Amino acid sequence: MTDLTITDVSEKYYLKLDTLRYYERIGLIPAVLRKKNGNRYYNEGLQKWIEMIVCLRHSGITVEALVDYVKLIEQCDSTLQAREDLLKEQLALLETKKKNLNRSIKRLEHKISLYESGEIKQ
Repeated sequence: MTDLTITDVSEKYYLKLDTLRYYERIGLIPAVLRKKNGNRYYNEGLQKWIEMIVCLRHSGITVEALVDYVKLIEQCDSTLQAREDLLKEQLALLETKKKNLNRSIKRLEHKISLYESGEIKQ
């Protein structure tokens, strides 16, 4: 992985430039390195970090919960259990969402099959 500019990172992870700057400002992304001209650049470690943040955001975790998670990470090993608990809680929420989505998908598939078979007219 090579160093990327903020534009490159924005395109790679489908994030707006303002979102990346916001995440940096609130401490969700550690201090981003800068070149002599002041431009941000993201090394491999920061890219992996952003990938984790994006993954967690896509899972539905709130920015506030992520900020809490980052603060726990910064406290090192003393917070391992708290971090694990936070992720388990998020996983449980996702499992519930998945169950609800699967139920909705099955219901829609059934309804569509009624249209396709012509049973809906009866």
